[in-house]
Amino acid sequence: MRTLYLRNVPDEVAERLERLATQAGLPLSAFAVRELSEASRRANAASQLAALPDLAVPTDSIVAALGSERDER
Repeated sequence: MRTLYLRNVPDEVAERLERLATQAGLPLSAFAVRELSEASRRANAASQLAALPDLAVPTDSIVAALGSERDER
């Protein structure tokens, strides 16, 4: 694993992260790694979605199918 050192973190950001880490019951470094991991996954999600093929299924037919499934319940 690599080690990252963050510089020039604004005081209010550091304090907010410390508070959130405490609420989560995690050390600040573990909390920061978790948050950075989630942020990197979200950033990658857009490119993954863009790579999916367009199946040309009209939105109206999807909504209608969901509605009929709900009605059957």
